[in-house]
Amino acid sequence: MPDLHYLADPAATELSMGVGDGLRLLRQHEYLVVCVTNQSGVERGLFSEATVHQIHRQLNERLRRYGASIDAFYHCPHTPEQGCECRKPGTALFLQAAEDWAVDFPTSAIIGDRSADVEAGTKLGLFTVLVPEVAHDDLVNQELAERHVRPDARVSTFGAAAAAVLRRG
Repeated sequence: MPDLHYLADPAATELSMGVGDGLRLLRQHEYLVVCVTNQSGVERGLFSEATVHQIHRQLNERLRRYGASIDAFYHCPHTPEQGCECRKPGTALFLQAAEDWAVDFPTSAIIGDRSADVEAGTKLGLFTVLVPEVAHDDLVNQELAERHVRPDARVSTFGAAAAAVLRRG
């Protein structure tokens, strides 16, 4: 999904090019698909928890057109200043998902667009695939250097990210 900066309108939900096909491909290979997202707009009062859930439902509605879906959503409503462990690059939501869905981290992967995704995945021993948005590429590069993390793969599209996960096996 493109970064729409504090998305508060479920109707404005968009899929980045290739996401539907990439997720369908992963599901065809029996991958569980879990979305872990930072949503500090809740804590900032920009939208409610109910809105976040509506956006998640809208995402799955859009994905159904591709024969794809997300099995579970986990979100952190806190601001970075709160320093919670559920906000990426913290790992609390990943650990909760692993408990809820019996996720085996060494055989799992994370596909993300930010350095926090790569850092969280690295902490957990996940295969990390970075798909930075062109508009954020310089910022992501700077953050990766500051955090001393590198993705296992860096690609330009979600479809290429799904292919990288499948190649890894």
